[in-house]
Amino acid sequence: RMWSPPATLSLFLLLLLLGQTPPCRPQSLGTKKLRLVGPGSRPEEGRLEVLHQGQWGTVCDDDFALQEATVACRQLGFESALTWAHSAKYGQGEGPIWLDNVRCMGTENSLDQCASNGWGVSDCSHSEDVGVVCHPQRQRGYFSERVSNALGPQGQRLEEVRLKPILASAKRHSPVTEGAVEVRYEGHWRQVCDQSWTMNNSRVVCGMLGFPSQVPVNSLYYRKIWNLKMKDPKSRLKGLTSKNSFWIHRVDCLGTEPHLANCQVQVAPRRGKLQPACPGGMHAVVSCVAGPRFRSPKVKPWRKESRAEQELKVRLRSGAQVGEGRVEVLVNRQWGTVCDHRWNLISASVLCRQLGFGSAREALFGAQLGQGLGPIHLSEVHCRGYEQTLSDCLALEGSQNGCQHENDAAVRCNIPDMGFQNQVRLAGGRSPEEGVVEVQVEVNGVLRWGTVCSDHWGLTEAMVACRQLGLGFANFAIKDTWYWQGTPEAKEVVMSGVRCSGSELALQQCQRHGPVHCSHGTGRFSAGVSCTNSAPDLVMNAQLVQETAYLEDRPLSLLYCAHEENCLSQSADRMDWPYGHRRLLRFSSQIYNLGRADFRPKAGRHSWIWHQCHRHYHSIEVFTHYDLLTLNGSKVAEGHKASFCLEDTNCPTGLQRRYACANFGEQGVTVGCWDTYRHDIDCQWVDITDVGPGDYIFQVVVNPTNEVAESDFSNNMMRCRCKYDGQRVWLHNCHTGDSYRANAELSLEQEQRLRNNLI
Repeated sequence: RMWSPPATLSLFLLLLLLGQTPPCRPQSLGTKKLRLVGPGSRPEEGRLEVLHQGQWGTVCDDDFALQEATVACRQLGFESALTWAHSAKYGQGEGPIWLDNVRCMGTENSLDQCASNGWGVSDCSHSEDVGVVCHPQRQRGYFSERVSNALGPQGQRLEEVRLKPILASAKRHSPVTEGAVEVRYEGHWRQVCDQSWTMNNSRVVCGMLGFPSQVPVNSLYYRKIWNLKMKDPKSRLKGLTSKNSFWIHRVDCLGTEPHLANCQVQVAPRRGKLQPACPGGMHAVVSCVAGPRFRSPKVKPWRKESRAEQELKVRLRSGAQVGEGRVEVLVNRQWGTVCDHRWNLISASVLCRQLGFGSAREALFGAQLGQGLGPIHLSEVHCRGYEQTLSDCLALEGSQNGCQHENDAAVRCNIPDMGFQNQVRLAGGRSPEEGVVEVQVEVNGVLRWGTVCSDHWGLTEAMVACRQLGLGFANFAIKDTWYWQGTPEAKEVVMSGVRCSGSELALQQCQRHGPVHCSHGTGRFSAGVSCTNSAPDLVMNAQLVQETAYLEDRPLSLLYCAHEENCLSQSADRMDWPYGHRRLLRFSSQIYNLGRADFRPKAGRHSWIWHQCHRHYHSIEVFTHYDLLTLNGSKVAEGHKASFCLEDTNCPTGLQRRYACANFGEQGVTVGCWDTYRHDIDCQWVDITDVGPGDYIFQVVVNPTNEVAESDFSNNMMRCRCKYDGQRVWLHNCHTGDSYRANAELSLEQEQRLRNNLI
């Protein structure tokens, strides 16, 4: 019987005879992953490669034009394509040429929805590999470049790295900084053959483990230990080393890669089974240097840090975990943000190492960790990977290419595993984010679990507990936890008198009592927390205060309402009302919420207070302090601007106002919006009637008692220098409390003194 071809094949042959290629059937959106590969480190240009059937391959330049490049760029998360490049401009690829004669309409969501010859059907060679150049502006909603997205073809299999300590001193060290490199490959841990191992390889391994740098090891000493183990008949190591499955055979890194999977890695030995595994070699040993925050106090840095390193010119803000946040840089004594145009893992890794962390795990775009306030200092940052600081990299001034704060770049860095997360837990809560805080401490030489005494337990301590748990910020610090049942065997109080500055990595690092002393014993008064992944962050617009300040002599006849609300100095009580006047230092204030959650009053609506004078409800009784201080810090006048009605006075374009005080409306400040108090409303002043001429400090503190949780309390204070000659007033040098210091965490005592104006 004669064989007859199936109908689909007949159609295929007919089209070939007619000289047409059958269109590739469109597939579902985003079924294929794309990447750009090239010698440069720019994320927006390179050779176009596509992942099909688990293997990366290239695209031929036949018929390829701007429409096809635009579809590819959109699929990669960029807004559009600038151009394309033919004839393997970005180097010849390897593996299959997956697509040829790609023809797009320009409206497709991904390249695999365009017509083509079909997967793997091509008459091209790798000299025709196409490249594309995308516009660096990211699409809205395309948020980050992650290490997992950046992994090479073997990236699905090279998973983790760890150091196995060999020396007794290294085993005692926390975190482990020195040991044999082990790589997790297809679910199993393998050691790496040290033949042709370089310091560049060590740098990548240390970066993945959260360490900024590496130092050479004493290889002769380690070789001696290795040889002893090989001679020991009881050692399992000798048998294991003869197996190829024990080894990763060769690693070749440039030193700038964010992950070992980006390096050239040879997992199997070269062809020919007779070749022994790692002949004459031993396991690669690496020694890393921990950043200042992760060193034990006893460990001295291996080199003296320069003054520039001690006074960092970069910082991270609004991150829920250690080593993550919005990137801010100090230029001309003013902090500003970095635009996300061309921001990538290599530049982010330079920043992470500068801050004492490892390489970057994720480079984030689109103000994902909150928008900054003030200047945008840098844009199109382009690092090669070996720079010491971000300022050594090429960059444009932020104002040069129309960046807005909605383009603020952020980062998540690799940090060392200190083991702190295993020394704290929550028990009895309704969700995993809340409960009684239980800690593990050493009691009489034995590790024991127990509770924390809630004397002095506040939001700062709760913040440290939530960070240690990996749960972000504290929403509430709870002193009364009788309704949460803790773990029965951990009922005893093992920690009391806890006082944290807020920068600690664990409660065990905070100050606390030697012998435990808790005024109310165990049980219902154990410390508890409620954690959240996002928090508000209020910042006063210092520039506006400086520009709007003026003096007014206001008649007492217009101040009855303000007097009733305690907005005048005490000497006003002794005046002959309604005759006379008060001298007021007036100004406008604009309070931005730059965090990642709405700022809401702690008090429920049932407890808001109606103010008949001003005819609205006040939802928060102590929201700001307005004070005039002498240069040595003692208070000479205050504004008594205690109670507030919170609302969105203005929001940026495209953002809806959600909170309004009128008609008993909901109160709060939406993320990105601001609450404005104009200079001409009651109580928006400091009463300086009793103040003599001189030089002073004008100070405003927002959320002064830390009643509502925020991601950053260091920027809640704003200060200006104030000159008063008896007739006129000048405010100058207005700045928020975190403006001039990179290490903005004030010590607990300083913070308390500033809050209480007792410098």
